[in-house]
Amino acid sequence: MNDSATTVPYPSRVRGCLLGGAVGDALGNPVEFMSLAEIRARFGPAGLTGMVETEITDDTQMTLFTAEGLIRARLHGGDPLTGVHGAYLRWLDTQNHTAPRPEDDGFRTGWLRTERWLYARRAPGNACLSGLRSGIAPPPPETPLGHGPVNPGSKGCGTVMRSAPFGLVRGTKAPFPTDAPAAAADPASAITAGPAPGAGPVRASTSSATADPVALATAAARITHGHPTAAIASGALAHLIGRLVDGEPLAEAVDSTDRMLSALDGHGPAHRETREALRAARRLAEAGGPAPEKVETLGGAWIAEEALSIAVYCALAEPDPRRALLLSVNHSGDADSTGAVCGNIVGAAYGEAALPADWAAIVEGRDTVLRIADDLVTAFEGPARDLAARYPAERWTGRPDSGDRHRG
Repeated sequence: MNDSATTVPYPSRVRGCLLGGAVGDALGNPVEFMSLAEIRARFGPAGLTGMVETEITDDTQMTLFTAEGLIRARLHGGDPLTGVHGAYLRWLDTQNHTAPRPEDDGFRTGWLRTERWLYARRAPGNACLSGLRSGIAPPPPETPLGHGPVNPGSKGCGTVMRSAPFGLVRGTKAPFPTDAPAAAADPASAITAGPAPGAGPVRASTSSATADPVALATAAARITHGHPTAAIASGALAHLIGRLVDGEPLAEAVDSTDRMLSALDGHGPAHRETREALRAARRLAEAGGPAPEKVETLGGAWIAEEALSIAVYCALAEPDPRRALLLSVNHSGDADSTGAVCGNIVGAAYGEAALPADWAAIVEGRDTVLRIADDLVTAFEGPARDLAARYPAERWTGRPDSGDRHRG
């Protein structure tokens, strides 16, 4: 498909990325816990060939709240990492309650949390739930990236599946050279050291975090998952999506992501996992003959680097978005997450119009997804005066006395 910057405008890529993620999520939802053999036994030798259910999962829910947190920070000049953390607490509310709680002086503000359809538990990840319930605001990632304090051994795909919005924002991208691999930046390097003792919650500075979506995605992953790979895979997706919405062809954007990850090669085995998984996806796609059996060689996608690898493989191997999405969910693994991330990628690469129209028309939450997408574009492209009432300044600051009642 033609994914050049001259044919697909930025707003279409943003809408395509978020809507494509929802479509892939819903497509894979009914087969998430099925083996490939079980999928074929139920749906026939070709496996799943269409959208049999329209419900999205926690993947799309958390992606929407990621975008909401970024919009708020942009509108009000707040720290984006604190904003995203507060947004994730609003998502946690949707998992703890059956309907919106009354607005308060903490994180329970804004319009997205009032959408009743979001109050549904769709197999949310344990690390996401326990990480948010921990009450810990992780310090900025160090270099080289170590294990964070929240779920330090977890590298589940609950980070990468929610991270596409970091790559969608404009005016915040640090320069990653495309012709000098040695100059590629460490995804954690733009995150500064924490504030001095007594200066408040330990957070990345607003200026550094907004300077680089890769660094912000890396830091935000550690809110729930502490393993370096969970953070690096999230940063890699943010970088890939950012390249795509800037008009770079998919193969070149994947190459750019590989070069960016090369900066981590010397930091240890855990820091190489994402690049190795991405390279495996590229080699498999270059070999041709896309098939579910090939998808299975990349893993089950329950962990972050495998989810990213499978999604990238399917997007590269099948240039047609419908076929790419179907390939991404026909395997014995976390099919809704691979479908969601693949949908994010193909939507950002080709725009909203390239998505299967019949699926995009019926996916749950379509109107909300597109409203968030359009609001994100407006917030970063301006003028955005009319958004402030729906996206108020974040009241939650990470302090115990800032309305932090997320346990209830």
